[in-house]
Amino acid sequence: QVQLVESGGGLVQAGGSLRLSCAASGRTFSSNGMGWFRQPPGKEREFVAAIRSSGGDEYYADAVKGRFTISGDIAKNTAYLQMNSLKVEDTAVYYCAYGYCLNFGCYDGVEIEYDYWGQGTQVTVSA
Repeated sequence: QVQLVESGGGLVQAGGSLRLSCAASGRTFSSNGMGWFRQPPGKEREFVAAIRSSGGDEYYADAVKGRFTISGDIAKNTAYLQMNSLKVEDTAVYYCAYGYCLNFGCYDGVEIEYDYWGQGTQVTVSA
């Protein structure tokens, strides 16, 4: 089992920044992918960004390109999501996900490709 703990959520004004962290522990594996998803109020969960541990390739949803940056610390089994120029529409519960990611679907936001999920952290952007 792998446990994921997210942190860094909170309340911020539009135009501000937040940095989310996701720490993986337990039976982690060396080759993996980590992703961030979010669920806005009253909407379905959606893909935000993902990173491949080997090579560090990054993938983003169009809605966050140029504003969000995903990064990872392999030694710490931790992924980060730096969120800049936040908009009211970024308000959501943000979830971290972790998996073997043997298929590219992982980096295309296919939820079923991920094996483990965090509990979520709330991000609220006020106008």
